[in-house]
Amino acid sequence: MSIDTAPTGSIDTTRGAARFRTIGASDLRVYPIAMSGNVFGWTGDDATTNRILDAYAAHGGNFIDTADSYAAGRSETMIGNWMKSRRNRSSMIVATKVGKNAENPGLRARVLTRAVNASLDRLGVQHIDLLYLHIDDTEVDFEETLLAVDELIRAGKVRFFGGSDHTGNRLIEARIASAMVGVAPMVALQNHYNLMHRSEYEGDLALVAAQQRLGVMPRFALASGFLTGKYRQKSDLSTNRRGAEVARYLSRRGLRILSTLDSVAKAHDSSVASVALAWLLVKPNVVAPVVSASRPEQVDDFAAATRLQLSRQQVSELDRMSS
Repeated sequence: MSIDTAPTGSIDTTRGAARFRTIGASDLRVYPIAMSGNVFGWTGDDATTNRILDAYAAHGGNFIDTADSYAAGRSETMIGNWMKSRRNRSSMIVATKVGKNAENPGLRARVLTRAVNASLDRLGVQHIDLLYLHIDDTEVDFEETLLAVDELIRAGKVRFFGGSDHTGNRLIEARIASAMVGVAPMVALQNHYNLMHRSEYEGDLALVAAQQRLGVMPRFALASGFLTGKYRQKSDLSTNRRGAEVARYLSRRGLRILSTLDSVAKAHDSSVASVALAWLLVKPNVVAPVVSASRPEQVDDFAAATRLQLSRQQVSELDRMSS
């Protein structure tokens, strides 16, 4: 699939250089890059986390993505502490995921409710703006899970919800179940999608996302760092903890994609990472790629992607080289 049209949904031009986007059928208006908390409490300590989030907020960022399983919940705690210390909860859109935490695994109603309450406590907030079902728990009927989520929405503990590990067929089943039991449907989808990993989304998932008006948040948007351009040869893999994850991308195809990114980046006097994210941002229904940073300086490249205007020819060339 080679599509370079802009995502659907309204766009807000009133908040700085970046155009804020609406997530699906919700009223959540977010910065077009989501800051992931997956390294907070793992490779990032409190001080580093605060500097990264400060840098993100300084660019106008307002969309923070975490999960109750990241660093066994430590990520949520660190994000909550940052918002409390900066007194900026009202200006942030907080997304978290439940289903994978060792203390509350799966999506049975009582477990899901317990997990959300635990996340609220760790984050130190009254509500979660966007709750993702972190897994597709096929052992639990969708009706049970959806009714539990709806109860949390009615209680004011969750505003909107989405899926994070669902196939197109399962999203259709979830939408049918929502209609049958009369509860709010999903508004968002988080999935693996980047220049190195396209087929999973660009098949049934893209079609279903369009049909259901789901806002799409690509995870692993920079392919574990490969699409930053810092991995060019095998010797580079040993310099980073994610070297083993990146090794599979160090192929002829991967180097061909990096070469194309290099050319486009040079034309825009930009970074490779910025171009890779800008490519995602022109894909249908993509709202905000989810990225993580180990240093606050990296946030500059993420923010630059929101202002980068790729030409149709450049998008087509990236499509062709990564197909």
